[in-house]
Amino acid sequence: MSNTESTPLSRKRLFVMLMANAEDGANVRYLASMLASWYTEEGVLPAFMGLTPESFAAMIARFFSAATLPQAPARSDAWLSQMPEKPELEALFAETSLDDDEQREWIASILIAGCVGRRHLWEDLGLFSRLDLSAMLQENFPAMALKNEHDMKWKKFIYKQLCEREGIYACPAPTCNACADYALCFASEDQPSE
Repeated sequence: MSNTESTPLSRKRLFVMLMANAEDGANVRYLASMLASWYTEEGVLPAFMGLTPESFAAMIARFFSAATLPQAPARSDAWLSQMPEKPELEALFAETSLDDDEQREWIASILIAGCVGRRHLWEDLGLFSRLDLSAMLQENFPAMALKNEHDMKWKKFIYKQLCEREGIYACPAPTCNACADYALCFASEDQPSE
């Protein structure tokens, strides 16, 4: 289910304009949604959505070169370089990437920047729904998406993958089903966070 009904009109208009001026590509809809949110200062994405200025410009040129974009929001990205798990997240996404197309690197960088938010990952990224996030991960990082066979919340799942790579198993129970925090990890994300 999409949550576009509760989306501010300015974001909707920007999304429609981006899609009307977009090049073909599997990631265009996701990128347009995240860009529309970022330009209207929704979500947590920092300056250039977590990309370098050069990568951001390359993404716009590749997918939205015909679009007339508003002025970029004044957001900081100073904290991004201080994110201690950033190199491990980059390695995780690189290992599970569909291929070495630079758009996968862009999506990975945006996902990493979105991981610092306190809401559901799809909201922090500025996507319209959790279904969009799941589809974007399946499209770009299929090996990772396939591992989430029990539909764990994506942020928790991504960090669980990091812990498992390091041999850290923090869950107090031998299986998720027996864990007291099961509802926190597997509860529905269909509705926006409060």
